Amino acid sequence: MGISLSRQKSSHDLLAGARRVSHDLSVVELIEEAVKNQEGVLSDTGALCVTTGKHTGRSPKDKFIVDTPAVHELISWTNNTPCSEDTFNRLYAKMKKYGEDHQLYVTDVYAGADLENRLQVKFINELAWQHLFIKQLFIKPEKKPSEKEGFTVVCMPGVKADPVEDKTHSETFIILNFDKKMVLIGGGRYAGEMKKSIFSVMNYILPQKGILSMHCSANVGKDGNSALFFGLSGTGKTTLSADPNRNLIGDDEHGWSDEGIFNIEGGCYAKCIKLTEDSEPEIFRAIKYGTVLENVHIQDKTRHADYFDTRYTENTRTAYPLDFIPNAVHPSIAEHPTAIIFLTADAFGVLPPISKLTKEQAMYHFLSGYTSKVAGTERGITEPQATFSIGFGEPFLPLSPLKYARLLGEKIDKFNTHVYLLNTGWSGGPYGVGRRMDLKYTRAMVTAALDGKLDDVDWEIDPIFQVAIPASCPDVPTEILKPSNTWNNKKDYKIQAKKLAKRFAENVEKFKGAMPDDILNAGPKVE
Repeated sequence: MGISLSRQKSSHDLLAGARRVSHDLSVVELIEEAVKNQEGVLSDTGALCVTTGKHTGRSPKDKFIVDTPAVHELISWTNNTPCSEDTFNRLYAKMKKYGEDHQLYVTDVYAGADLENRLQVKFINELAWQHLFIKQLFIKPEKKPSEKEGFTVVCMPGVKADPVEDKTHSETFIILNFDKKMVLIGGGRYAGEMKKSIFSVMNYILPQKGILSMHCSANVGKDGNSALFFGLSGTGKTTLSADPNRNLIGDDEHGWSDEGIFNIEGGCYAKCIKLTEDSEPEIFRAIKYGTVLENVHIQDKTRHADYFDTRYTENTRTAYPLDFIPNAVHPSIAEHPTAIIFLTADAFGVLPPISKLTKEQAMYHFLSGYTSKVAGTERGITEPQATFSIGFGEPFLPLSPLKYARLLGEKIDKFNTHVYLLNTGWSGGPYGVGRRMDLKYTRAMVTAALDGKLDDVDWEIDPIFQVAIPASCPDVPTEILKPSNTWNNKKDYKIQAKKLAKRFAENVEKFKGAMPDDILNAGPKVE
């Protein structure tokens, strides 16, 4: 079945009755509006600092896709929640009514740096600071966009759902309607919902055109060789792609077509917990006038940002345009990647710090999307817990996960891309016993992989995880390359390794019968 995206309901009936509509305000004007409306304050570096209330991260249980005949067979309902057209229409009517008493901000932007595959998006916002976020995160039109709209996102945090009347899970809602080409967001101020809703839309559109949409960062070397970094939150995706010796394409969302790779966004949305100029100089220096700081504590008198203060959340964020990064690529496109790096923060301390994957193993680990949570990060977690997210971004995949995995396999084959698994987590023991992998060694392994310095070394197959481990790596101590060598008690290592291998096997059980055995058998070996 082909793409089903019928002509959307015009957004103008929602705008027609609004108390006041401001079209395409500049960055300066939006900052002035936000300060005037007491939505935020300026930090001592000029960034606009805001808080988002009870939602300091995404609310995945409140995200829905409208179930219509045109999309029903396309959507993977095992990892997406349906809602009715009646629910959508009811909440749309509430937003229209709400707009009659409120000012709205409107602008058109693009998702997708590839001119042939970009999506025009109209954003309608209640809050000036959220509109500034959009202006900085997406691609600004070089000329006035066409009247033909691609998608419309309406974000009004002041509109709340009635769970009983509207058949939602709470007062918060994020609803994608592919028939009407609209997204409705209400009941929460966390700006990441807008960003990820459009990523979900692109994850619906692009794969049906044979383009792999990916939750990954990307950079490119001076020789033109590009690389992709996949990983869940906390694995180092943004950190490792911000390499002073390479140029940044983007930090989070990309497409891979037959022509090459392209950034879906025009900005960065980086974590800034414990941020220092020494640890992340590019991000630290990007926090200036025009940047949004989300849920970072600002000292009253000095307006100095305290990046170590977690009173609001550990998920503190900053949003800024790509041109705030000195070595960013413009336009943010590149040739086909010569290397893909899957990042995992293994808190069990048993995965090799770097290993090479076959195409089948790459598809297996893409379907697994493994990382681990550590004790203390969430209530009730007292020991490391394995976490799996298909494609390293399962909440944003409307289509069958197999669609994305098969596209990945085809691209790796067609463009001869090398794939590596990189453990940025623990070594020498699990969390609480071992040590976190030293960032300088991780960077050295990435550099070696991307510069071809691992091409001629000897490799050894790990007996449990079945991946290939290099015998040596420039600027990395040889003894840490094989994880069992770093444990004092080898018996404890085997117990932990086998425990994790079993969790991998249990996770891929759901793909039996849907994926070939050579892929399902490419994972860790379970006795």
